[in-house]
Amino acid sequence: MPYIQTLLIWTIPVLFAITVHETAHGWIASKLGDHSARMMGRLTLNPVKHIDLVGTILVPAFLYFTSGFIFGWAKPVPVNFNALRSPKKDMLWVAIAGPVSNFIMAIAWLLIILLAVNIDSKFLFDMGKAGVEINLILAVLNLLPLPPLDGGRVVSSLLPRKLSYQYDQLEPYGLYILLGLLFLGVFQWVVFPVVKIIWQFMFSITGLI
Repeated sequence: MPYIQTLLIWTIPVLFAITVHETAHGWIASKLGDHSARMMGRLTLNPVKHIDLVGTILVPAFLYFTSGFIFGWAKPVPVNFNALRSPKKDMLWVAIAGPVSNFIMAIAWLLIILLAVNIDSKFLFDMGKAGVEINLILAVLNLLPLPPLDGGRVVSSLLPRKLSYQYDQLEPYGLYILLGLLFLGVFQWVVFPVVKIIWQFMFSITGLI
């Protein structure tokens, strides 16, 4: 398959996945009282507004040319949790909005796969598979209970205030902890097995397996 076609198959789902993910955070935050993302022009599906030099360009390009797989992240939307009407409770809904949007997009890409099968389009079929995979990985990875991932925000919102404060102290070290977990195989032992279970369930109920 030509490189340009492979690049499109992965790049388009990645851009949609990270753009909608971040927009979902900002949209829910706006509904709950914090308009930071709206005032900064981040409540948009224009991917240019969400591009992060490292996460959206350099890392995906490196992965593509070294492994043929593309994965990345967008620039986080600004959220002022203190501006939310009920900061501790509303934090959960703002955090969970991103992964939920990825699960919804995975279903949308699954429908594209069904369309591709009906019109016999290998290009759409491959892009649909990439879209399902990327969105499931993003959703499951972000639900890991580690600040500043979305799962960490969810845990923080559910803990009693004192424990929540202590738990949040992990956030400055969260990226390093995540990198350490990735090195130790969190993808192979946690993320990929969960993604595989959801993947098989989705494909089985559509009759694609």
